[in-house]
Amino acid sequence: MRLPGRFTHSAALAEVRSRGEGFAWVGLHAPDEDQMNSVAKVFGLHELMVEDAVHAHQRPKLEIYDDVLFLVLRTVNYVEHESITTANEIVETGEIMIFVGADFVVTVRHGEHSGLAGVRADMDAHPQRLALGPTAVLHAVADHVVDSYLAVTESVERDVDLMEEDVFSPRSQVAIEQIYLFKREIVELRKSVNPLASPLQRLGQDAGIGVPKEVRRYLRDVHDHHTIVAERIAEFDEVLSTLVEAALAKVAVQENTDMRKISAWVAIAAVPTMVAGIYGMNFEQMPELQWSFGYPAVLCVIATICIGLFVTFRRNNWL
Repeated sequence: MRLPGRFTHSAALAEVRSRGEGFAWVGLHAPDEDQMNSVAKVFGLHELMVEDAVHAHQRPKLEIYDDVLFLVLRTVNYVEHESITTANEIVETGEIMIFVGADFVVTVRHGEHSGLAGVRADMDAHPQRLALGPTAVLHAVADHVVDSYLAVTESVERDVDLMEEDVFSPRSQVAIEQIYLFKREIVELRKSVNPLASPLQRLGQDAGIGVPKEVRRYLRDVHDHHTIVAERIAEFDEVLSTLVEAALAKVAVQENTDMRKISAWVAIAAVPTMVAGIYGMNFEQMPELQWSFGYPAVLCVIATICIGLFVTFRRNNWL
């Protein structure tokens, strides 16, 4: 259970080591270089770890420095929006880095949605899990992050279903640019999620990295959930690729329809243009020039031909 009172990171580690049991858990949010160096000095963290923790923007990975595990996880958050046609962002990303030693855990967060207060409260409510040691915290954080992946993919799935429905509706006007936006967001989601598969697999199966057998069992369950998420993201990618092709096909069909309409009207307009062009020639000897009914007769012929063309084009769905 958590000890009462407030401790600095050095005091917390000293207390744990004086007792000879338990571990210290230090949480940092977007630390600067001085803060991170101070923590690293107390817990003996490698300088490369410090550099990664300060500058962030790391791919999910697992590294071992001496007896310290270093796990990087990318967090994702679904951005609420009124409509799929007006959304500018679907997911936002953050980062959590976990340093696990024999008697300490240091978590470094980047991003506003990567809070771990709920994880701490859940761990406090289950002292038997805390008794498994610092790697139990690593599992709890990884489980929390992967569960958030599941929640995000469920929300994204609803958006993709709505977009699919709109694209295949007869009179839909879904812009291809919006499908490309979703495609880009899915790419970002995939880059945040998929690289975590290898670290989770290693944590769940490799007995030589210091993770207790009981915790490895829990981590294998997290890996299974992660696999489900990765499969969903792959499905989203395939569906969006299909939607891009369908949208392009609809554009091509619409362009073909427009061209047929334009061609039909041009053909109709060509009749009076041709007749007027012929009778616009300045020859003295032309048929019907001296006939009193010549002008209305020509207009009737033009109107008859134009109406005939209009009916023909309308019957063939060109107009």
